Amino acid sequence: MHELIGAIHIHSIFSDGSGEIPDIASAAGEVGLDFIMITDHNTMRGLSEGYEKWYGETLVLIGCEINDKFNQNHYLAFGIDEAFSTRMPAKEYVEKVKRAGGIGFLAHPHEKRNSMKEHPPYPWTAWDAEGFTGIEIWNHMSEWMEGLTEQNKFNYFIHPLKSILSPNPDSVRVWDKIALTRPVTAIGGVDAHAHKVNLLGFFEVEVFPYKVLFKSVRTHILVKNDIKKHAEEGVVSNSLKAEIYGALAAGSCYISNFYYGDAKGFRFFGSNDYKRIEMGSSTELSEGLFLHAEIPSEGAAVRFIRNGSIVFETESQISEYKVKDQGVYRVEVYKNQHCWIFSNHIRIGL
Repeated sequence: MHELIGAIHIHSIFSDGSGEIPDIASAAGEVGLDFIMITDHNTMRGLSEGYEKWYGETLVLIGCEINDKFNQNHYLAFGIDEAFSTRMPAKEYVEKVKRAGGIGFLAHPHEKRNSMKEHPPYPWTAWDAEGFTGIEIWNHMSEWMEGLTEQNKFNYFIHPLKSILSPNPDSVRVWDKIALTRPVTAIGGVDAHAHKVNLLGFFEVEVFPYKVLFKSVRTHILVKNDIKKHAEEGVVSNSLKAEIYGALAAGSCYISNFYYGDAKGFRFFGSNDYKRIEMGSSTELSEGLFLHAEIPSEGAAVRFIRNGSIVFETESQISEYKVKDQGVYRVEVYKNQHCWIFSNHIRIGL
């Protein structure tokens, strides 16, 4: 498997971000990202104006963030050619993305906050929608804003990475629950805007510069082919996009917080006597079935999770767990009690 490391959920000047796409791509390349996924609000201008391409060795993919007429139910859609009307209900645009051959993720679905009246929460309420690909369980901007208070705002502005602790527990709970009925992919998002604000009435600062956010919540995608060999061509073929979006749809990806270390090389997979079961896959419950986790460095706690509950915990860099019961299994990794890595599920016996 070839690993691609990138950032999802990014806004440019085509909606409410402050950066132009080539500059955002340059910032991503400076910190070693293989890809970024632009999601401007209700517009695909980045695609129609030719910004979906390689910038050096960083691939820029263009999607959009769709919302309803109440500015709720934000949906990160990829693999589509045009944005859809905000006048339609969420259930309808989720279905339209699916019919168009695209994939989509519920954005910050359990967002809660009351500290900033000018920036209310935008939760997901349309749980009758069934065609979504996955859930953004970790959103940097949402977590930062939810933790912001009058007392800590100076430290939050100066140290925007220290406040990011873990995926939203409500989103994780719902993700685990839905996964018992069908495959559903978890992703992490930075929700980058690079807003400029006046601090203390004296000077303007850029809150969450793109380059800073690209060092926080990352999504790692595992694909079968070496996609980066196409970087010299500069263009993005439909087959290349299909492989990346197909891996995301299948759950062949995991989430990390780069602030606590480079997670590249992490693997979670299953095996029995005759095959290897990759992350995102489903398999039957059988004798001799093991789950394996490999982490890129020592000194971290590895938790094997079944149906949302811990079934095994170790600090080994290479570990395995013998499966006895059906369910949805995943791995969480913690460094010094800080959340570092979240895998996607392997569904067993369902």
